[in-house]
Amino acid sequence: MKRTHIILIVIIAIAIGVIISTVGDSSSYENFGTAAANPEREYHVVGTLARVDEMHYDPEQNANLFKFYLQDNNGEVSEVVFYGTKPQDFERSEQVVIVGQMTGQHFTAQKILTKCPSKYTEDEIPIEAEYEATGTAPTTEG
Repeated sequence: MKRTHIILIVIIAIAIGVIISTVGDSSSYENFGTAAANPEREYHVVGTLARVDEMHYDPEQNANLFKFYLQDNNGEVSEVVFYGTKPQDFERSEQVVIVGQMTGQHFTAQKILTKCPSKYTEDEIPIEAEYEATGTAPTTEG
């Protein structure tokens, strides 16, 4: 075999190894039950803010500690601890995605992603947004 063939085979083997390790380490969307059964793995948990207990965030005491309760899509509720600042408009979010793992009886989140409600209702879309969506200028009657 030529030297270039050997180098090409080695590069392909390394690329396959990197792809397999990336796929193996990637997190998946699950619920709190699965996350509790596998506390060593990182998961994305999708849910809504549970109003069972109040959120705890006191920036004067510790600006990097935020605790709240989340109800996953299966209806299971768990306390979530996030070592960071509370996201803006968190209470108004329609859906919350947390990324992290179970630690004992609570879920320790490394990231919090929120889906906030739409800023506009269908009847309140401003003219500029209508123009951007359709690409044509709105007509005015009169």
